[in-house]
Amino acid sequence: MLIESPSLLITDDDQAFRETVRGVLEPLGFRTLLAGDGQEALDIVHAEEVHVVLLDMHMPKLTGLETLRLLKQFRAILPCILLSARLDEWLIEQARLAHAFSVLAKPVTRLQLTGTVRQALRRTYDWAG
Repeated sequence: MLIESPSLLITDDDQAFRETVRGVLEPLGFRTLLAGDGQEALDIVHAEEVHVVLLDMHMPKLTGLETLRLLKQFRAILPCILLSARLDEWLIEQARLAHAFSVLAKPVTRLQLTGTVRQALRRTYDWAG
């Protein structure tokens, strides 16, 4: 699948964090979509072309892990990157079992974030960007 302008869905209940991540990724040529919770993320993925999903673990309605599991039911190939300020072995294992592409600890650096997104695009879609 040839992707010219990858779409990234940034899902976090913290609006300032969503906007910060958007500010990091859009100047690199990524199209960004924003969701404030897991249900909104599911609705967006149903309606839009999304290539990578960033999911905060701790959100109202659905956790990032719950959202990840639901996303994989209808878009198994979709790479999902789980982010959490409270990372532990249990969460890492659950994310692995749910087929998360990666799990990153918050606060995440610009390099970790952009590197992981690019790696997800390369591995999943053979993206050359």
